[in-house]
Amino acid sequence: MADFDKPSSTEEEYFAREEIEKKRKLALQQAEEMATHHREGLKQLHYMKCPKCGMDLHTLTKGHVDIETCFNCHGVWLDSGELEQILAQGPEGGGKVMGAILNLFKRK
Repeated sequence: MADFDKPSSTEEEYFAREEIEKKRKLALQQAEEMATHHREGLKQLHYMKCPKCGMDLHTLTKGHVDIETCFNCHGVWLDSGELEQILAQGPEGGGKVMGAILNLFKRK
């Protein structure tokens, strides 16, 4: 009867490992939640802000393409592929100036 009153050392080790594993998983979950919260905070700070001066960007539509522009520093910001879409709209959408700008960004 005395053998059943006290857990064996292997039982104690098993439960200790289980407790450590639970704490490890909890710590990983908390770290992931903090990282997600941090990313969301950064997005709120920087979303639609001008990379040059930090003022708000405003969306203008040029044909079928949305272009972000800053009215403070007069910067124009395009997402990936938007310059090609503007050029594909023809002379009224792109023109020779836009073609020259595109040549600046082509990889050599």
